[in-house]
Amino acid sequence: MPRLEGRFDAIVIGTSAGGVEALSVLLPALPPALRASVFVVLHLPRDRPSLLVDIFEHRCRHRIREAEDKEPVEPGSIYFAPPDYHLLVDRGRDRVVRVALSSDDMVHFSRPSIDVLFEAAADLYGCRLLGIVLTGGNEDGAAGLAAVRRLGGVCVVQDPDDAQAAYMPQAALKKVEPDFVLPIRQIAELLGGL
Repeated sequence: MPRLEGRFDAIVIGTSAGGVEALSVLLPALPPALRASVFVVLHLPRDRPSLLVDIFEHRCRHRIREAEDKEPVEPGSIYFAPPDYHLLVDRGRDRVVRVALSSDDMVHFSRPSIDVLFEAAADLYGCRLLGIVLTGGNEDGAAGLAAVRRLGGVCVVQDPDDAQAAYMPQAALKKVEPDFVLPIRQIAELLGGL
């Protein structure tokens, strides 16, 4: 089994169709001592409340929350993008890393957008970022993962043959040569070794 080398301050995960099932394997595998903050974009209907916190809070050993604008980022917490808002991270003048929510235009017909999160996180965390693209039905995440790669982060893509919807991982593989292309259970093992 491959291992991740280095220390990560943040992990960004992007997914769409089939994402709840994939995250149900991945998020519970995160080790209890994980200090990295985890940010997740799952494409959701824009006009309904998200149930992701309810779905995952009893399955995971980490604090899980729907991201709120301007809140300080806490190590070891998992943040879900709320419906109809882009999720970003930024360091303010006080040097504290905070969540930022944006209602800017949709990207690839999506808000929240995986690309928006990945690009903001890559700018902030550079080589201390782990980016993961999972199952999904559009190309959101490919450009964002390319930004993670360009700024020195580690890139993981779910094996398209293992994905419920192969298009998103395939699009990522066309733009980026990732460090790992693995089925979801092996990505979970990879994260479990952090």
